[in-house]
Amino acid sequence: MNDEQILKGRLTDLAKRAYSQNIYTYSNFLSPAELALFEDIRSEVSYIRCEIFGGNELCERQVIGFGSEEEFGYPGEFPIAVIKVTPLLAKFSDDLNHRDFLGALMHLGIERDTLGDILIKDNTAYIFCLERIAGYICDELTKVKHTNVKCEKTSTDIPALTPTLEDVEFPVASLRLDGIIASLLKCSRKEALSFFEEKRVTLNGRITGRNSITLKDGDIFSVRGYGKFIFDHAGGNTRKGKIYVHIRKYI
Repeated sequence: MNDEQILKGRLTDLAKRAYSQNIYTYSNFLSPAELALFEDIRSEVSYIRCEIFGGNELCERQVIGFGSEEEFGYPGEFPIAVIKVTPLLAKFSDDLNHRDFLGALMHLGIERDTLGDILIKDNTAYIFCLERIAGYICDELTKVKHTNVKCEKTSTDIPALTPTLEDVEFPVASLRLDGIIASLLKCSRKEALSFFEEKRVTLNGRITGRNSITLKDGDIFSVRGYGKFIFDHAGGNTRKGKIYVHIRKYI
């Protein structure tokens, strides 16, 4: 049995347990590629509702929760905590990046699937993790690279992480996702198609291979390595009959 089959089996077991015991069950953090595997079996576990959440709208690594208040009669709560990590002396801090923080956590022996996204703003990191390891991180993470740091639990509602959006407008022949990506990234249609083949494109948080899908107002899509975007709306035509699309880019 390969890793993909093992993961699908584990998620199926969580769904069955939630259904049979009337309790919420939660996966560990899953990468976009692992979340795509769940889509393969989603119809098989449709007997129980599920929700997918990473702790913040910017998070790509997410937890699947099985169950709902309508089914169980009480609300569930994702077991996600956020640790704010700041340099003790900002003046003498290294310029810290995602790899530095992740490396420090791995050095503590923490399993990758217990960690969600690590979002960084002004040399401060917000580490999304399972609740059960939050205390351990706060106690043991004291240094990142050569910088002494302090850790504290914080809310998942983090004003510092409110995204800045840039408005972009350009004409396209149609509202197909692959065409919009090609125009947006100023690449060829062939290169845009390669992003789908390499599983680098997500639509509304899920990896998608459906390059011909038509975007709707409010759809959020990303291309790994190029950024994240919101399809705001389409409106207006050029003299040659192309459609103007209005995109909001996360910066």
